[in-house]
Amino acid sequence: MNNHQEIIIECRDLCKRYTEGSLDVDVLKGINLEINKGDKIAIVGSSGSGKSTLLHLLGSLDLPSSGRVSIMGKDISELNDAKRGLLRNESLGFIYQFHHLLPEFTALENVAMPLLIGKYNVKEATELAIAMLDKVGLSQRIDHKPGQLSGGERQRAAIARALVTHPKAVLADEPTGNLDHKTANRIFDLMQELNTEMGTAFVVVTHDLELAKKMDKSYLLIDGELKEDLI
Repeated sequence: MNNHQEIIIECRDLCKRYTEGSLDVDVLKGINLEINKGDKIAIVGSSGSGKSTLLHLLGSLDLPSSGRVSIMGKDISELNDAKRGLLRNESLGFIYQFHHLLPEFTALENVAMPLLIGKYNVKEATELAIAMLDKVGLSQRIDHKPGQLSGGERQRAAIARALVTHPKAVLADEPTGNLDHKTANRIFDLMQELNTEMGTAFVVVTHDLELAKKMDKSYLLIDGELKEDLI
């Protein structure tokens, strides 16, 4: 665990409620969580437990029904869509079970995209993307499109894309769930290396208990509540 207690994401009394017909369904109930610089946190829960809902709230992709989520000290509910998007692009990276790379673009173009959306010109974005692809071991594959890459290579490209902006935290939803055991271990080792090297916090939502046990801290999401270190 990193000693620098810079709070990246904080949620207090976080609740999320959905209305289905005449029923109110409480998915998350009063969750408190603090993610500091360099943390490695796993959130484990059964299918339908609200893990992805929680990750979307932590990443400002959705807003809470009540309670508060702050990213870099800014309450996301007080920001408009544009400002939330800017904060997300500057501070966070996302990795999903399915890589979500754009099939018509090369690995280099996919990884450069978050930089081009931000404040970088094409030359700067290309240089930074090449450097990050090299860091994840894909320097020989930069001109390949996703369809020409293996599953592990596509996920490494997705990790490069998530990290190219040097985010404070990466939120990962089942990042190894679509990979075989050997490739999954390689992906975890890569996340560990980048966590150590860059001080990036990783929050991983997973049903993989082996992966969860490798993190610094693990939580179990059950009945809408977050229980610490029960794994």
